[in-house]
Amino acid sequence: MTTYGRTSLVLALSAAAVAASLTTVARAADSGGGLEWTNCAKKDGPATQECATLTVPQDYSDPDGPQLSLAVSRIRSERPEVRRGTLMVIPGGPGSSGVQRLTQKGAALAKEMGGAYDLVAFDPRGVGGSSTADCGLDDGDRRLVTLRSWPGADGSIDENVARSRRTAEACLRNGGKRLLSFTTANQVRDLDRLRQALGEEKISAWSVSYGTYVGALYAQKYPQRTDRWVLDSASDPDPKRVARGWLAYMARGTEERFPDFAAWAAHPERAKEGLRLAERPEDVRPLVLGLAAALDRAPKESTKPGVPMTGTVLLQAVQNALYGDGAFPGLARLILAAQAPADQPVALPGEYTGAMSQQAAAVMVGVICNDVKWPRSVPAYARAVAADRARYPLTGGMPVNITPCSFWKAPAEKPTRITDRGPSNILQIQSLRDPSTPYAAGLKMREALGDRARLVTVDQGGHGMYLGNGNACGDRTVTAFLRTGVRPASDTYCG
Repeated sequence: MTTYGRTSLVLALSAAAVAASLTTVARAADSGGGLEWTNCAKKDGPATQECATLTVPQDYSDPDGPQLSLAVSRIRSERPEVRRGTLMVIPGGPGSSGVQRLTQKGAALAKEMGGAYDLVAFDPRGVGGSSTADCGLDDGDRRLVTLRSWPGADGSIDENVARSRRTAEACLRNGGKRLLSFTTANQVRDLDRLRQALGEEKISAWSVSYGTYVGALYAQKYPQRTDRWVLDSASDPDPKRVARGWLAYMARGTEERFPDFAAWAAHPERAKEGLRLAERPEDVRPLVLGLAAALDRAPKESTKPGVPMTGTVLLQAVQNALYGDGAFPGLARLILAAQAPADQPVALPGEYTGAMSQQAAAVMVGVICNDVKWPRSVPAYARAVAADRARYPLTGGMPVNITPCSFWKAPAEKPTRITDRGPSNILQIQSLRDPSTPYAAGLKMREALGDRARLVTVDQGGHGMYLGNGNACGDRTVTAFLRTGVRPASDTYCG
């Protein structure tokens, strides 16, 4: 019998039977609902972290067909007297590991929650320890700067078109029905299957980045099963665009966030560290763009044979570094190395020299292509790239360029529209200067949710606010909501 079948039955029972039923649910939640938990503590992670495996249908319309395995992890509350339920940690991506995020954030989150929750996460299908797929792509097509569709130095997209076509063909040929099952809608279903396995009537959640879309869809599909719901760094949930819109917003986000790096790189303190790039913040942007153009004309040798330092690599490094202030020193060192004499090769970080794993590449491409239909007109993409390069030169037209999704099989189901129908139990937290999910995109999510949500605006740059790039005010507000259920009476600001 499902949890909701038990709930209906409870309503018809005596008070004594109700108490007994609730005790049964509590025991199910305590034991993990049949999941076989083993200790899986990782280095630098919580010593009490446990792992289990959840089995889910590859296709929910064929529940007895092929099955997938999902890696699940939890950190149990050490204070059963105050425990109130389960808090799901929903990662970003598509392609990020929930198990890894729980390892990284579990100790800090457990401290904030004070025992109020078991903390639970899982690797979505296609990710980490869960069932994966393989597109069979060549190494060159699995580099970050090729999976991201950066146009040529002259703005040409011919190479992007050819790569997108062969990537789509390889993924559809080699990934099969398993890869086509990697959708946000199925991740939402998997999340609810995990809720059932844990024996919980309701769950709370802290979702980040792409995970906020997963969280919003779950709250739309299963509103009665949501308790306290946090969306951290959300983007526009427009069902006609979905990931295509998220990518397009990155151009604006990068431009809005870059002044934070420029101010840091021009600060006199950087001179003491050997990292000062200019005397004035306004000089940093033309320096970076000029350097990128020079590297496109004459790429510089790197310490990785066959992988030169190009303008594209530099601009991708800029975008990556804007996610958090802690990455600013590394970006400054890379810029200085690129400015050094030609006989001094640049030591490029591994994310720019190596290829992603076949599995990571498959899920990164698969989810965004499976979720929604993308336009197919090559000339339209060329025009969009030209306009975007002129308006947002720091991203060079990449966010609006063609992807493998233009050559993909039509999605199996229509995207869900997020609405204001449902309980008012959502707290949204958003940075004013987010390079990936800019404030304007977050406001689209806020508008869609209406009175279901309250928005905490954080005057801070970076991506991922709670227990990350945020500030004490934002952290306190999220913690108070998750622990006490109290939200601000209206949208609020944290300076």
